[in-house]
Amino acid sequence: MGRIITVVLTLGALSWLAYRAVYNQQGDPNGPSKPKQQLDNVRQSAKRIEVNDQQYVDDVAKKTESP
Repeated sequence: MGRIITVVLTLGALSWLAYRAVYNQQGDPNGPSKPKQQLDNVRQSAKRIEVNDQQYVDDVAKKTESP
C-alpha cells in the first residue's frame, strides 16, 4: 500500500513539473505575456532610436546654418 501511494505521489509531482515546463507557468499570470513584453520593448527601442536620430539631424542642421 505504501509503494502505491509513493508511486502515485511521484507521478503526480512529475506530471505537475512537466505541465509547468511545457506551458511555462512562471511569473504573474495576470501580467503581460512574454511576446507582449518583447513587442513593447521593440516599440520603446524604436521610439528611442527615432528621437535620437531626430536630435542628431536637428544638431547637424543647426551647425550647418550657423557660420
